[in-house]
Amino acid sequence: MAQADVKAEIEKLRKEINYHNERYYVLSSPEISDYEYDQLLFRLRQLEDAHPELLTPDSPSQRVGGRPVSGFEPYKFRRQMLSLDNTYSEDDLLDWHKRCEKLAAGRAYNFVAELKIDGLSISAMYETSVLVRGVTRGDGEVGDNVTENVRTIRAIPLRLPENPFFPFSFQKTSSNLLSNSDLPLLDAASESSENSELWPQGITEIEVRGEVYLSNKMFERINEEQQEKGLSRYANPRNLASGTMKLLDPQAVAARKLDCFAYDLYFDGNKPFQTHWNALEWLRGAGFKVNEHSRLCESIDDVIAFCREWDEKRNSLDYETDGVVVKINQIDLQEDFGSTTKSPRWAVAFKYPPRQAQTRVNAITIQVGRTGALTPVAELTPVLLAGTTVARASLHNEDEIKRLDLKIGDWVMVEKCGEIIPKVVKVLIEKRKEISEQLQDFVMPNSCPVCGGEVIRLAGEAVIRCTNDNCLAKLKEALLHFSSRDAMQIEELGDRLAEQLVDNKLVSDLADLYYLKLEDLLKLERMGKKSAQNLLNQLEQSKKRDLAQLLTGLGIRHVGERKAKVLANHFGTLDQLMVATKEELTNIFEIGNVVAMAIYNWFNLESNRKLIEKLRSVDVNFQQSGSSTVAKIFTGKQFVLTGKLVNFTREQAQKLIEERGGRVNSSVSKKTDFVVAGLEAGSKLDRAQSLGVAIVDEETFGKMLELKQ
Repeated sequence: MAQADVKAEIEKLRKEINYHNERYYVLSSPEISDYEYDQLLFRLRQLEDAHPELLTPDSPSQRVGGRPVSGFEPYKFRRQMLSLDNTYSEDDLLDWHKRCEKLAAGRAYNFVAELKIDGLSISAMYETSVLVRGVTRGDGEVGDNVTENVRTIRAIPLRLPENPFFPFSFQKTSSNLLSNSDLPLLDAASESSENSELWPQGITEIEVRGEVYLSNKMFERINEEQQEKGLSRYANPRNLASGTMKLLDPQAVAARKLDCFAYDLYFDGNKPFQTHWNALEWLRGAGFKVNEHSRLCESIDDVIAFCREWDEKRNSLDYETDGVVVKINQIDLQEDFGSTTKSPRWAVAFKYPPRQAQTRVNAITIQVGRTGALTPVAELTPVLLAGTTVARASLHNEDEIKRLDLKIGDWVMVEKCGEIIPKVVKVLIEKRKEISEQLQDFVMPNSCPVCGGEVIRLAGEAVIRCTNDNCLAKLKEALLHFSSRDAMQIEELGDRLAEQLVDNKLVSDLADLYYLKLEDLLKLERMGKKSAQNLLNQLEQSKKRDLAQLLTGLGIRHVGERKAKVLANHFGTLDQLMVATKEELTNIFEIGNVVAMAIYNWFNLESNRKLIEKLRSVDVNFQQSGSSTVAKIFTGKQFVLTGKLVNFTREQAQKLIEERGGRVNSSVSKKTDFVVAGLEAGSKLDRAQSLGVAIVDEETFGKMLELKQ
């Protein structure tokens, strides 16, 4: 291709990719599949690799291109990033409004109400349309230059549109939208300007301020990964987002998929539009993500109504919000109102009841889980927290109680962060003087509080466990685990029903579920004929589940969904697994000594062997679907699939690999053994090439499947 043609295609690809980035990350309305997007990015990288002279820092291929840095340089803001004064009641908000009325001296104004995102503030700065700098708030005057990390956030454009002053035409679609003629205080460059990029005349820098946050879904995913690695869970999304932005490796930052809502705009340190609402509309049009729930309010009563509305609805969001930011809309009034040394007078934060609260620990009780784990739970003086009354909080284990230095009777701070049972964050030591005589030390019980059975604490574990296989508390939790989605998928079996089945002695082990009769179920509270029959139908269907799901449901220690699949694919049948030696189990890829010992011990308990025979007698499936005689030629090998496969679906290819003892991962790393590259393979192929990982096409992959040991 001629150089001019290459340059034209690169520009076309960049525009197309940026467009689809906005559709996906900003508007949440993608127009193409992930696969089609990957092909566009792959083609762009191909051309840029072949023509490095055409590579630019604002190319969408450079989102995760930065190398780890040794530290962050300080940066002084042109215009200080002020913090907001907080209000905690509607009366406080009305008092703020009275002060605004006095300052306005009869001039008309309205308000903009925006959800207060619980994240960290950053500034993104552009020169001649290109993102050149990303800075944390710091102390408001000086922040940290975290440009490479900011570049990984896809809600922040790397380049502004060709005309960043008027990137779109305003449409009057609601009473909240203002017309185009209301917009500028500054003159935009005309289309006849000598500046081909139509950058606003005389402007050297456009600064966009926003709040970086982590979605609740991503927060939970990261915490699940932490647990799988045996590491502690992170406390809350805000702290994790803040810590992520301080990481020195941009690729690690990119993996956590931070997001950002833009909320303010400056041209050379000045606000360019007549109203704040104008600025938000400009930001939307320029490709930034602006919170869709922002509202233009004509009166303080409208503001209060907005605050009340979102106090009720905020828990439905996939991100944390702890209040509402209220701003005077008119920029000239903002400038006239000015600020104190720390906060603007024209804006205020209305804070919702905190997700932390102080209360007293009245008692510590013990909850027994399906593995026999004894979990201490703080019984609290009921306190309102995040819209619900909290009366209990998990204390996790004996070591946590010692770490907190917690005593019965203590005042504590409790926190609710997306969990059903909140946790105790800290003991309020300063309050002990008044209640010292009421405090009692807590001692973990030396027997199970439910069944009276012996309890033990194994070396290297923080948990004390009940050893009684017939403990009713363990059985209730085991039934729920057995019926879960990852296991036998018995949806009708919930908490209340499991409790009734155990308390009414209808089940004494997992296999007894399959001996239940309609007449037995109809005797239970709130159990109608339809619900009872649905349960029996689901139980019958569950008998056909794969061996991997059965193994997951049996609740063998350390054997979750992934390891159950490894075992099922390796042995093919439950009978083969039951007679496996410790050595055989240890030698299986991904199992290891601790897990192997847990599996071996479980199958050699007489009570568990009786359970297996009871399951066999009701025709529960003991085989993994597919051939159990397939040679385990991929044992210990890790695969990644990329691109479009012609002869297999992704699911089929993954199953074929796993049946042969291999593992399929979603991303390429130094531990990857093979990347199976289909047609038009994407960025994973690039990553494999850079790491020197073996790459095989679909034809070669097919031949590998036919190999014998």
